[in-house]
Formats: sequence, C-alpha cells, structure tokens
Amino acid sequence: MDKFATLQRNIFSIFGSVDWEAENIKVYPRNTTANDGLAEFVRLSILPNGNSLNENSISGLIIAEIFSPAGDGPSRATTIADKLDKHLSKRSVTDNAKTITQMLYSSLVDNGADKDNPSLVKSTFSLPFLHFGAQ
Repeated sequence: MDKFATLQRNIFSIFGSVDWEAENIKVYPRNTTANDGLAEFVRLSILPNGNSLNENSISGLIIAEIFSPAGDGPSRATTIADKLDKHLSKRSVTDNAKTITQMLYSSLVDNGADKDNPSLVKSTFSLPFLHFGAQ
C-alpha cells in the first residue's frame, strides 16, 4: 500500500476542490517555487511523524505557512487561517473507501516578517491528522 502517497493525495484533494478554489487563495506544496512574486499564498507541508496503529496508518501534522502582506496587520493572516480551518479542521477525506484521513483541531502562530522576503509576514497554521489504511 502506498500510505504516504495516498495521505498526500487525500490532503491535496481538498485544495483542488471547487469549494477551496472559491476562496481564491493559492496553496503550494513545500519545496516549490511557483509562489515567487505573489502578495499572499500558503505553503503546505505534510509531516507524517507520529505513532501508527499498524503498518497502514500514520499520524502527524499538516503545516500551512501563511504569507500575507507586511504592514497590513494580522487580520489577513487570521482570515486565511479561518478559511483553512473551515476546510480542514474536524474533516475526513476518503480515498475510494480504502483509506481515511482525519484532521483534528488547528492552531496558529504569528512568526513576524519573512526572512527571505520582508514584504511578507509569515504565520504558521498547524493541524494534527490521523491516516488509516485498509488492511
């Protein structure tokens, strides 16, 4: 079973949905450069790092780094975090009924000015998940 690839597909499927696209917020996987020059965006990391119930399950964190314009105060970052929360927190995604990814409750941290681009402010949205595969 491709548990890591399936986990990634399950989570990224949310950001390819019509509901998310209506939010008009660009989301890019970590380690891509497609976000260069944007005034705001989200960089997403999926970190499977926790205990598993069996060989087909994983737990870990979803980290969404929110980049918003510096000088505008925290309201835009919190608005984006609320949208992420609406689409992710307490949600489950299934993959042909063979796997299920359950997302739990989120948190948000203001990290201040981005070290690579001081015209942006970075906030970190994090969300634990549980991923169960078919046996």
